[in-house]
Amino acid sequence: MKRVVITGAGTINALGQNVTETLAAMREGRCGIGELEMRDVDRLAVKIGAQVKGFEGEHIFNRQQMALFDRFTQFTLVAAREAMAQSGLSFSGELSAKSGVVLGNSGGGMQTLDENYRTVYEDGKNRVHPFVVPKLMNNAAASHVSMEFNLKGPSFTVASACASSNHAMAQAFQMVRSGTAPVMITGGAESMLCFGGVKAWEGLRVMSKDACRPFSANRNGMVQGEGAGVFVFEEMEHARKRGAEILAEVIGFAMSSDAADIVMPSKQGAARAISGALQDAGVNRDEVGYINAHGTGTAANDKTECSAVADVFGPHADRLMISSTKSMHGHLIGGTGAVELLACIMAVRDGVIAPTIGYEEPDPECALDVVPNEARDADVDVALSNAFAFGGLNAVLALRRI
Repeated sequence: MKRVVITGAGTINALGQNVTETLAAMREGRCGIGELEMRDVDRLAVKIGAQVKGFEGEHIFNRQQMALFDRFTQFTLVAAREAMAQSGLSFSGELSAKSGVVLGNSGGGMQTLDENYRTVYEDGKNRVHPFVVPKLMNNAAASHVSMEFNLKGPSFTVASACASSNHAMAQAFQMVRSGTAPVMITGGAESMLCFGGVKAWEGLRVMSKDACRPFSANRNGMVQGEGAGVFVFEEMEHARKRGAEILAEVIGFAMSSDAADIVMPSKQGAARAISGALQDAGVNRDEVGYINAHGTGTAANDKTECSAVADVFGPHADRLMISSTKSMHGHLIGGTGAVELLACIMAVRDGVIAPTIGYEEPDPECALDVVPNEARDADVDVALSNAFAFGGLNAVLALRRI
């Protein structure tokens, strides 16, 4: 089995339009959640979200590209370009033939879908743009990344709700580890902050109208975000031979299904994924220093997740740091695990633990060290990234410091 390392990272989200800005915001405990700016916002009950403000795709992509790129695809390409630039890779010959891209996405081109529903049902028009289907399909971003960087190997999209990115990155990791591909571009993106997207989430009654406060006793729901995170997963020896900068090593993953309820989380399912990731990585419980929690800020998720962590780690749970960066960048749905992996890289590479901001009241059912409100310096060798999705689909990744 090959060892797998991360040699490039890119992002765009409500905290920043690149990795440097995002990590600085995480260190500062800055909140990217604010008032939504969109059409018909007055008709929404939930008027807050973690939007990417000041982003204008027209200044980055040409007219022909804009006709094909939904906002989630634009985000993906911006993040992919940053990750590829950091990696220093270019793809040709055998490297091109074997390398690919696996991305996570849940809703596809929701902005395009929303706009065209309006065109047909509200405006009464009988024709839409001929590129609507290739623009809104879930695999659009993965396909455009493959075309831009000449990736001719295994390329596809994973859609498993809020675990999409972690599932995608796990697949990419497995391909590099098994020798199927020397390099994989991976991560995820989402742009569901449109009128129809927010209105749909409102119906679930899990949304906060004021803030995301994971683990706090007075938490009252999740807050949607948008953006992308993209990484270069590379076989270690391949990276070392070319003198690449290594950000962290990916050492394990696990997936599980609750097989129980379509929306309510299961402690047992989460615990199986966490313990499975430790087993796959070959690490003991006491080697883990930090977990980036799924931590949505809902009553059900947070207490279930904390209980699962306590069950898996036993006495070590009291010495474990666990934080939810969704309190800052919101819940990016299919893209959330990708942006959150940046916090794990920061923990193992820089020794900085991103905080859970908005924490106001201790909850006895979340009695772990949730790194409240302020970042913390700490020596971390191994970090986990949790993702637990609607549908009972769970995916956990493990990183190690190089």
